[in-house]
Amino acid sequence: MFTKPSLTTRIAVGKGIGFLIGLSAFIFIPYFLPEHDATLKWGVFLWYITFGAIIGVFGVYARLPLIGITTPWWIRGAYIGAWLNFIISLVAYDALEQLMLSIFGENGVIASPFWVVLEGVVFGAVIDFFATRFGGEGADILNEN
Repeated sequence: MFTKPSLTTRIAVGKGIGFLIGLSAFIFIPYFLPEHDATLKWGVFLWYITFGAIIGVFGVYARLPLIGITTPWWIRGAYIGAWLNFIISLVAYDALEQLMLSIFGENGVIASPFWVVLEGVVFGAVIDFFATRFGGEGADILNEN
């Protein structure tokens, strides 16, 4: 299964790791925000599955086409993860703010919802590492015959 580069494998690995991250959030969010409705935990769960799939797909771009620079997995995954979580921090700012305040307190060092961007860097790099390890990267992953 993991013997040759494959876009399908990259996406499956990304979604699998995203599933595990999302599942952990699904389980632990109610401990920090018991009064919040189920849409937040379902949204975060499904977000990280999508997050993993997107990082898996972007493995095709081992070399940026416009500027011709090779991007290693740790830059590509970290950048995409940061960007995706930056977007989600803008979309779900209020819910993330309540979550961060519940976890770290009002005077906590990590009370800002924008700390999820750093989380995206870490999770993005981890997902891209495993997706590259098992599925390969670059144009080779498009030839799955």
